[in-house]
Amino acid sequence: MADLSVDFAGISCPNPFWLASGPPTNTYGQVARAFDAGWGGAVWKTVGEPIINVFSRYGSIDLGINRMIGFNNIELISDRPIADNFAEIAEVKRNYPRHAVVVSLMVESKRESWHEMVKRAQDTGADGLELNFGCPHGMSERGMGSAVGQVPDYTCQIVEWVKEVAHIPVIVKLTPNVTDIAYIARAAVNGGADALSLINTINSIVGVDLDTFSPQPSVAGKSSHGGYCGPAVKPIALHLVSAVAGDPLVTVPVSGIGGISTWRDAAEFIAMGSASLQVCTAVMHHGFRIVEDLADGLSNWMDDNGYRSITD
Repeated sequence: MADLSVDFAGISCPNPFWLASGPPTNTYGQVARAFDAGWGGAVWKTVGEPIINVFSRYGSIDLGINRMIGFNNIELISDRPIADNFAEIAEVKRNYPRHAVVVSLMVESKRESWHEMVKRAQDTGADGLELNFGCPHGMSERGMGSAVGQVPDYTCQIVEWVKEVAHIPVIVKLTPNVTDIAYIARAAVNGGADALSLINTINSIVGVDLDTFSPQPSVAGKSSHGGYCGPAVKPIALHLVSAVAGDPLVTVPVSGIGGISTWRDAAEFIAMGSASLQVCTAVMHHGFRIVEDLADGLSNWMDDNGYRSITD
């Protein structure tokens, strides 16, 4: 039987399937249920100075009346107090020591602010950090998220600040909203990143209310561009993962994200160079137990084709 366990940049876990940072990783209860269901790891919903999340904040592109192919959100980072998030992260790691627990961070572009947040995150006992340089809406207007990840010099500089105090692996999450993602990937590696994750959501407007002329989703008649994800982005994600993983100047492992819904999707991302896999939208639609189909399907395919481990 195939061995699905992985060591990703020094982070060990029972299988390559991680929950991506997002609504399903916002609390202890959610992550604990995910681990009980069989997920190998989780990236906590991005922690930073609390904000206000609006409602409704989701939109979609549908194929016919039953099939959602693209998902859009205007959600921001965690709206829970930083101390509450860190306390629950520590509790998860204590209770699930074999699973990967990674803290996603988004901080204003000041060296001392990054140092403080990284130290607090490490004190939880988490296995790694993921620097969110990819969010295309809300936070980017404040000089965070993709505002950092679209500029190689900014990316390199902030990773260097983080590495000054980090003693656990640092993963940099890349935005697809760039002309050539390889330049950003190289900048992150030059700054000292231990791994990369991609893609974050794609900047988008999925529709317009023709009565109010407000983009969808709208709140009290007002809205914004948002982040596009789900099955429709998989071809873009596969291409960008392949471009980064195949770049000879990118010498760190890649965690693949973007439209993974089935074991077949997972196998395709691994074939393109992913060393671990992150899933969010499919979990929001189908629940944590989809990991059973993901793991069983991937394991059976590996057995049928003579692969003993993910690295084969």
